[in-house]
Amino acid sequence: MRSTRRALAAVVGAAALLVASACGTGEDDDSTAAQVEVFTWWAEGGEKAGLDALVSRFTTACPGQQFSSGAVPGGAGVNAKQVLNARLQQNDPPDVFQVHAGAELLDHIDSGQIEDLTADFSTWGLTGTLPAGLIETITVNGKLWSVPVGVHRANVVWTNDQVLADSGILTAPKTLKEFIGNLGRLRRDGVESPLALGRDWTQLMLLESVLISDLGPKRFTGLFTGATKWEGEAVADAIDDYATVLGFSNADRDSLDWPQATRLLADGKAGYQMMGDWVGAELEAANFSGYDSFTFPGNGKAFQWLADSFALSSGAANPAGGRCWLQTVASPEGQQAFSVQKGSIPARTDAPTVGFSDYQLSAAADWKSGVAVPSCAHGSACSQPWQNAANAALGAFSTSEDKAALQSALAAAAKQFVRQG
Repeated sequence: MRSTRRALAAVVGAAALLVASACGTGEDDDSTAAQVEVFTWWAEGGEKAGLDALVSRFTTACPGQQFSSGAVPGGAGVNAKQVLNARLQQNDPPDVFQVHAGAELLDHIDSGQIEDLTADFSTWGLTGTLPAGLIETITVNGKLWSVPVGVHRANVVWTNDQVLADSGILTAPKTLKEFIGNLGRLRRDGVESPLALGRDWTQLMLLESVLISDLGPKRFTGLFTGATKWEGEAVADAIDDYATVLGFSNADRDSLDWPQATRLLADGKAGYQMMGDWVGAELEAANFSGYDSFTFPGNGKAFQWLADSFALSSGAANPAGGRCWLQTVASPEGQQAFSVQKGSIPARTDAPTVGFSDYQLSAAADWKSGVAVPSCAHGSACSQPWQNAANAALGAFSTSEDKAALQSALAAAAKQFVRQG
């Protein structure tokens, strides 16, 4: 319980001060180790493997500190964010917690719930090793608030090669129109659900990819800055395309999280899945090799990014241990070990790439040469309340199929939250 952790923190406070900067030295003694609660939503598959890799490095790098899991399962943190917000409001914060880098941090910053890490960035060697665009996104009021551990690409389509081959589909579609044609072909050939899809936030990912194809990266990004209007005809046309694609997905989409949708793909019940590049690690963990991937048709060189990061709670019971966790996360070796398991690429440009898959090496190259586009579904483009409103609108549309109501709801959310996101 939290009271136990607070008492323990008081007992070991003097010792903890010794490891505030460099994580300390000496032998690790579990019976006296200070607990460091790390709150995440990584609870299974490649995500859990990536977390375990960080824990292993943390245990070695931070003697006198012991990892304590605060994991709450649920893709993209849908469940974890609710639990975290409740704990923060009750003055019961974990020491460090996972958050998507970008606008998702705004509410935590405004509420004084996380610590300024600007000075630590220099100490930990992050200054000059993170891309300028990423630094810009996570800088608020001239300060840095979270440590990115890995970058993912959101706008990726995954395939079951055998299902596609059975319908004579042997190449990746280049345009959204061609993609829709392939979905129709699969259904005519007896594939009930050509596109594997999950709940609200995964539907938001799909909508965002369609919007990028129809509006282009610049106008898409403008949807979250106010430069592009959600009420416009271009958005209405994109919603038409989205509704068409959605019609080729599984009927039980609203009850599935993304790993369950991935199983539909691996089990041959779908030909495609639109999901971020963490799917590769999930498929490998399931010993399924008959897959391929490509950028969402029509997105061109757009690299829709999200960055997993960790923030230090301002009310942490063990701030020294929390900083030692963040230093582990910030290290090039920690980022390499994490990405090998999770399927991401390091946020640091100087991290080793030993053990990376061909996809990861390709993604790292695209990250340097592509057009960076943020994601509302994963917090880099919009604040948490805006994301919640968009998810609710997509969830309602999944049942009602009312395109005018969807556009109206998305426009209303933008009007309300664009100043925050």
